[in-house]
Amino acid sequence: MDHTEASTTNSTSDATKVALGKGLDIGTANLAAAVQNDEDGITVTVERNAFLDIGSDVYSKNMLTKLKVPYVVHNGKLVVLGESAFELANVFGKETRRPMKDGLISPTEIDAMPMIKLIISKVLGDPREQGENCYFSVPAESLDVDNNVVYHQGLFEGMLNKMGYTAKAINEAHAVVFSELAEQEFTGIGLSFGGGMANACVCYKTIPCLSFSVARGGDWIDSNVANVLGIKKSRATYIKERGIDIRDPKSREEEAVAIYYRNLISYTLENIKNRFETGTNMPMFNDPIDIACAGGTAMIGGFIEVFRDEFGKIDFPIPVGRIFRAEDSLQAVAKGCLVAAVIGD
Repeated sequence: MDHTEASTTNSTSDATKVALGKGLDIGTANLAAAVQNDEDGITVTVERNAFLDIGSDVYSKNMLTKLKVPYVVHNGKLVVLGESAFELANVFGKETRRPMKDGLISPTEIDAMPMIKLIISKVLGDPREQGENCYFSVPAESLDVDNNVVYHQGLFEGMLNKMGYTAKAINEAHAVVFSELAEQEFTGIGLSFGGGMANACVCYKTIPCLSFSVARGGDWIDSNVANVLGIKKSRATYIKERGIDIRDPKSREEEAVAIYYRNLISYTLENIKNRFETGTNMPMFNDPIDIACAGGTAMIGGFIEVFRDEFGKIDFPIPVGRIFRAEDSLQAVAKGCLVAAVIGD
């Protein structure tokens, strides 16, 4: 029930072969921290961005101890963090509490900041030197809802600075470009499909030319699947994450997931196309550029094939070469933040 760690060989850039600098992906569904390891690779630690509080009675304490579930005490209640909270919620038919909503810190969750700070401390750890660079992900302004990221960005900047880091924000789709498009001289389109929203960044040689988000992501899929099937949202999340392929749904439940996935992908692509066609000072590319997809919501089976299928249905205004999904989709934003932290040092 603990967080997961993955160690990968770093082929992103020679510039990353230094010790200091960390990357932090602050996602609605997951938090991920990336750091250089001793083998010139990148170690990424991931934890689900959720918690579950239960009564602090003897029975509950004994149950958590017996199940070997770590917990903290907050405001007189036992609080289980991360993946353990999600698993317990499914066992007991409850909903987890979420520090973030729609890509930003939740305005209705009173315990959002203390809980997310605990999870961030768990995955990120202390700085190895005072003032160590930590680039953290933030969403772009949305095209379809009125969301102001200034407050959200300021909260986490202050939190990380108090932890001893030098905190700097980077758009999460821009981080995907840093992670996945090094061989293309950091030129192309990075897409981050997260829990709260989908982010897009069009980049030319590390410089972001266009960044925006749409307010649909994994949570949007879960909510709609739960509504049409009459089930709890945590159950819908479980169905989505248990290893299905959206090209070949095997049940009514999986069919619902596939329908909303295709809608999310189509909606995101249409918005990218419209921004190119209606915006001013849009970048022009003579050679085809690649599209890199990442994020936890992109991990489902068949995602990139459905993406390519939906892309083929629209008349995209610029030439596009390869369309691919990051090898480690859940870790790509954190890795990109790390690359930015090292380059920006």
